Amino acid sequence: MQEMQTASKLLSLILLILMGTELTQNEGFCETYKAAMSVPLLKIGVVLSTMAMITNWMSQTLPSLVGLNTTKLTAAPGGSLDRSTGVLPANPEESWQVYSSAQDSEGRCICTVVAPQQTMCSRDARTKQLRQLLEKVQNMTQSIEVLDRRTQRDLQYVEKMETQIRGLETKFRQVEESHKQNLAKQYKAIKAKMEELRPLIPVLEEYKADAKLVLQFKEEVQNLTSVLNELQEEIGAYDYEELQNRVSNLEERLRACMQKLACGKLTGISEPVTIRASGSRFGSWMTDPLAPEGDNRVWYMDGYHNNRFVREYKSMADFMTSDNFTSHRLPHPWSGTGQVVYNGSIYFNKFQSHIIIKFDFKTSSISKSRQLDYAGYNNMYHYAWGGHSDIDLMVDEGGLWAVYATNQNAGNIVISKLDPNTLQILKSWTTNHPKRSAGEAFMICGTLYVTNGYSGGTKVYYAFHTNSSTYEYIDIPFQNKYSHISMLDYNPKDRALYAWNNGHQVLYNVTLFHVIRSDEL
Repeated sequence: MQEMQTASKLLSLILLILMGTELTQNEGFCETYKAAMSVPLLKIGVVLSTMAMITNWMSQTLPSLVGLNTTKLTAAPGGSLDRSTGVLPANPEESWQVYSSAQDSEGRCICTVVAPQQTMCSRDARTKQLRQLLEKVQNMTQSIEVLDRRTQRDLQYVEKMETQIRGLETKFRQVEESHKQNLAKQYKAIKAKMEELRPLIPVLEEYKADAKLVLQFKEEVQNLTSVLNELQEEIGAYDYEELQNRVSNLEERLRACMQKLACGKLTGISEPVTIRASGSRFGSWMTDPLAPEGDNRVWYMDGYHNNRFVREYKSMADFMTSDNFTSHRLPHPWSGTGQVVYNGSIYFNKFQSHIIIKFDFKTSSISKSRQLDYAGYNNMYHYAWGGHSDIDLMVDEGGLWAVYATNQNAGNIVISKLDPNTLQILKSWTTNHPKRSAGEAFMICGTLYVTNGYSGGTKVYYAFHTNSSTYEYIDIPFQNKYSHISMLDYNPKDRALYAWNNGHQVLYNVTLFHVIRSDEL
């Protein structure tokens, strides 16, 4: 009975394992990976331990159950074998018995065995126990097979789970590394932006001071208005000349104030506004920045050489919508596209020469001409696009300018301030920028701005300041809509750039940043 109880306990233990009892349910594992791996491995260990216990028990118990015992032969003192027979059951009817034994002449053992009756085998109690035990062993074998299948399934699940966990760990490391890289990039971008904005701090401080000066200008204008009102009331108390002098003085003060407010550093150029598509690939068009109020005439010159006719349109609206114009014939053909209209006259470079001509539209005659000494001409030092653009005349808030190149300056750009009445050079500046490398150029507030090309992607990248005789490289985007600019001039009255772009007449608005100091008033 003790053996049966032991087998029953072992079988119960195996059934508990097959039912999936969680032996490590309260072990307190914290990590998902350890929890997933521990239960199947523990089951496998229990199965192997149970099978070892069953094998050990069967090897010790089965011989006694079937009635077998060992017969020990010992050597007699005379050299012959002595027999000692151990009889397992005492009842001769229940098992095999050795009746007698002898030794023949050749030394072989002869044993007489009494076998139990055949009718007793089927009713043998140990045989029944053995049969029952075999059935239990078969059941246990089946249970072990089921457990083995479940264990194999758990092992596959664990392997799959392990692969997924490794994949998650890899993705987590990738995400962590990517996050670190993104943080580093963002930090560098923010640091670069701070370094870029740092120079603006003193500019903002100056801007605050400028705001106070603007308020002072407003008060000054109000004072001027009061003075004008007083003059109007006292007009009979002064003679005409004294009154005219006072009015001229006030106008000069007001003009100086407005000029300081208007001037500034170029910081931006708008998208182009196409006014009209007319003429050939090269040409120039302009308005007069010193035209009186109500005079909105537009001047149009097609081509860059061997042409003498200038079209006059009454207004910008007429230029945009109609072909009603007046034609003026010049006494000489012009060269390039650097012509300007200034205070009722047109200034242009005479074809195949370095002579500048001032032509008065009112009298239809030349009022002044002068040779620009040492200036290259006839495509010697032209802009990058060619077109006899050796001498470029410009106008800004300060007056009339000529931009050209000389042999003495190694083909680099020379800037000259001209007297608009006599065409004499008032002052010149030499730069280090080759004129042939410039796409186009224009003057704003005494600063020459140069573009890096005339076709494709274009930007303003060089500036020379005549007030300090210094230069700098800048980066101001400039949209070249029609891919070939042959004329680019600034109009201080409109605060706009006039451009001739591949047969299109185009306007650009500009943004100027001005800093006004009290010592300049």
